[in-house]
Amino acid sequence: MRPSVSSLLFVPGDRFDRFDKAVATGASGVIVDLEDAVAPQNKAAAREAIFRWLSSDHAESAEIIVRINGPEAQWHDEDLSFVSELPSSVTIMCPKSEPDTVRDVARRIDGRHALYALVETVAGVLGLRDMATVKGLHRFAFGNVDFGVDASITVSDDEMELAAVRTMFVLESRLAGLPAPVDGVSLELRDQARISEHAARAKRFGFGGKLCIHPAQVLAVNATFCPSTAEIEWARNVLAKFGASGGSAVAHEGEMIDRPVAERAARILASVPSTR
Repeated sequence: MRPSVSSLLFVPGDRFDRFDKAVATGASGVIVDLEDAVAPQNKAAAREAIFRWLSSDHAESAEIIVRINGPEAQWHDEDLSFVSELPSSVTIMCPKSEPDTVRDVARRIDGRHALYALVETVAGVLGLRDMATVKGLHRFAFGNVDFGVDASITVSDDEMELAAVRTMFVLESRLAGLPAPVDGVSLELRDQARISEHAARAKRFGFGGKLCIHPAQVLAVNATFCPSTAEIEWARNVLAKFGASGGSAVAHEGEMIDRPVAERAARILASVPSTR
């Protein structure tokens, strides 16, 4: 299984000058975009720029993801032919993901690349369980803005209208044994308090990370999803105490520790970046 992610930063695929800068933000993943961020007349140039970058000594501290155009777009087949030439370490993100779409993309990349399903429609959300069975699917991501439009939901600032949908992503990912899903974007670009609030909401719901559309969002998202020093110390103490008990329930600092608590502690330690 690949490392956990906290922040996935979009960068336009036709902006070669921004690729290394995106990696340098500290984002755990960089999504080089061939879809919405690239004008129709620049699609071919974007593919060339991405190929040139990935063929060079680019930074490898972040997971590299290429978002292709969806099946409704005229560039979809060209994108799939293009990604077949990319290193297998590159992850593919399929937009507007629905069961048939994901099944077809997975078949065509034939296990060479991990696959992210960016789910942005009502049909996609209601097909999460079906998509989760597709061989090669690695993780779900929530396209919250497009979903609200497709569902004709007027979304308020706190996005409480999408609470049930977010819960579906987390539960279906857990049921299928997939990594925790990635939450959608915040349209607030520079207000660190608001970005942190949105990231904290995602974390409470059980998401493992968040999509970012601006470099200024990365720091707040990373800080929110990375366990604090106190959380790490608590988790280590819990696992040590539970291990010493031989797996039996035991009291520790006024708290009852049993297997679910130990599993939560293990998940906290698993989310700590390896460089920490």
